[in-house]
Amino acid sequence: MQTATLLQLGAIGLLAASLPLAMVWISSDANKYRKLVWVAVFLTFDLIVFGGFTRLTDSGLGCPDWPGCYGLANPFLAHEQITAAEQLLPHGPVTVVKAWIEMIHRYLAMGIGVLIMALMATAWMQWRRTRSQTFAPAIPTALFLFVCVQGAFGAWTVTLKLQPVIVTIHLLLGMGLLALLTWLGGREDYLVKPQAPGGNPAALRRVRALAIASAALLLVQIALGGWVSTNYATLACSDFPLCNGKLVPEMDFEHGFTLWRELGKTAAGHYLPFSALTAIHWVHRNFALVVVAVLGWTTWRAWPHAALRPTARYVAIVLALQAASGLATIYFSFPLAIAVLHNAGAAVLVLLVTMLNYKSKYQLDIALRTPARAPVPAEIHPR
Repeated sequence: MQTATLLQLGAIGLLAASLPLAMVWISSDANKYRKLVWVAVFLTFDLIVFGGFTRLTDSGLGCPDWPGCYGLANPFLAHEQITAAEQLLPHGPVTVVKAWIEMIHRYLAMGIGVLIMALMATAWMQWRRTRSQTFAPAIPTALFLFVCVQGAFGAWTVTLKLQPVIVTIHLLLGMGLLALLTWLGGREDYLVKPQAPGGNPAALRRVRALAIASAALLLVQIALGGWVSTNYATLACSDFPLCNGKLVPEMDFEHGFTLWRELGKTAAGHYLPFSALTAIHWVHRNFALVVVAVLGWTTWRAWPHAALRPTARYVAIVLALQAASGLATIYFSFPLAIAVLHNAGAAVLVLLVTMLNYKSKYQLDIALRTPARAPVPAEIHPR
């Protein structure tokens, strides 16, 4: 990669970050740092959704090298090479449209990287000056390291030709980045606007444990969903609640869940059997029932707590919509818009479950620090 191309890509990353940075700078919000955190959350969510669109439109190899496109900074400059590849394989992975989709995804990722570097620099400078918990630099520093690892997996996604395990980890890292930014945003919100005492510590401990379990199960389900998507197994089961007319169809778990292999191939290099795709889809579909049950129970237990109720309500709504969009991808034979919405729904659930975890932790900490003045009445669940 030529130095000039790297400098041009760096300039594009700075340009992509300049608008959100300018919006934060000129905003009327007195707490610019908190504002920057939430802008980064919003753009990271956008990046995850656009990354799903990139994957679902088969644009992941729209530019078959990294970080540029045929060694150049944008598809305009690489138009000759892209056109030649498209003429050779009109329905192949490289087309002008796919090249632009892939590079826009990379430009947005570079812009978010710049924002996170700005967050880390601000946190360290302000913390050294004030020692205020508002600017505690541990999470911003972890975010920077996260972005570096995510960038490496972005590169391997291309250089290893969309190997499923690499693409799935790339998705999980994106979701992890969103969760970490959301946690930081929650911390900044609660530092700016402290909340009322938390309530019954025993009840909050139960909610906290359920919120942690919900986050862990959601992580597993997103990994399984990413495995479905990266192996193109969405339509391996064409009906519901049965799978190809059977409750338990023919499935090949060994080949389906062999992690280190090429896209569409077994570890031995043979074509992946359809029964392996069926196993991938079936596991994701049925594990969704576990996730719905646990997240539903978590929202039920969180509902009586006034500070947790709004987040619990949104979790319940998005969980229902996510289940509906998953079914719609089957019944409507995988339309692009619904598949992108399903990917976006997973990201929204990550954001909301992270906030529920932070709020339950915060409320429990307050409850444990607040001396009891009177017996706490038993909490009644809504009917």
